[in-house]
Amino acid sequence: MSTIEPPLESEILSRVILPHDGSLSSEAAEALLKLQFPEEDTNRMNELAGKNRLGELSDSERDEMTRYSRVGNLLSLLRSKARQSLKND
Repeated sequence: MSTIEPPLESEILSRVILPHDGSLSSEAAEALLKLQFPEEDTNRMNELAGKNRLGELSDSERDEMTRYSRVGNLLSLLRSKARQSLKND
């Protein structure tokens, strides 16, 4: 009997956000494109990435890196939808 793999979080978000559906107003799309990580968070992500390359992440740092990655994936989906919406205007 084969088992069905549960969907990835990113797959679920894609189905909810529909990044290729350009249905946002131009104002909403432009606002979403302005969202970004603050410099402090970008610095922390770079620090975690460096430690990860060296194999020096603690379990809590690995969890932190995963949380940043999830937020980054969400931002990517939102930006994709925003760009598609502006393209359709």
